[in-house]
Amino acid sequence: MTTTRHAPAAHRPGGRVAGPVPRAVVPAALSVLLVLSTVALLAWPGRGTLFEGIAGATAASPLAGLAGLVADKGLLALVAITAGLVLSTWVRDRPRFWLLAAAGAGAAAAYGTSEVVKLLVTEERPCRAVDVATVLACPLPGDWSWPSNHSTIAGALAVACLLVAPRLWPVVVPLALAVAGARVAAGVHYVHDVASGLALGVLVTCLVGLTVHAGAQRLTRRSTARPSPVARPTRGR
Repeated sequence: MTTTRHAPAAHRPGGRVAGPVPRAVVPAALSVLLVLSTVALLAWPGRGTLFEGIAGATAASPLAGLAGLVADKGLLALVAITAGLVLSTWVRDRPRFWLLAAAGAGAAAAYGTSEVVKLLVTEERPCRAVDVATVLACPLPGDWSWPSNHSTIAGALAVACLLVAPRLWPVVVPLALAVAGARVAAGVHYVHDVASGLALGVLVTCLVGLTVHAGAQRLTRRSTARPSPVARPTRGR
């Protein structure tokens, strides 16, 4: 009599490990990209007037200090939330940790892309092109405007968080929008800069993050599809 010891179901050849990616992430990301791209295109023709109205009004209002704080430090809140998710998923949900790690690679790629685009486009900061008082001091010459790095990172981190914890959208989405809006209100970016930055962060993080995650899953399935040493025939007595 011959018996066979089988590996657990999760490790059987051909077995698939369900991915933790929310099903709605792709259509939601496409919708966000469409809205942000539309805002950027509509804001471009009147960028100077729009900037002067927003930045000038903010500088003369009681909200100037808050706008400067959010523009300068608001991104740290998204970083803290992301770090908290890294820790919690590592301890409680390892598959989602690896999804978050893949999204982190996407966020890094988004930031790198924004830096390259800045160097290619070399758009001057509005605080040097438009004569208006601003909350924050204008960055040094050579620190270009389009797209906004802060907005790119904000969009990227928001997407990374939503990929593993969609329930956080009432927190991370307003935070990302607040950071982007504050960069205009504080006088260091045009509206189309921040809209494009958010769109870039969402697009690149989704593309790179989901591609890396899918590739890692394929490698995992291939490795688990190989015959397990446990599944060896043994002779019964």
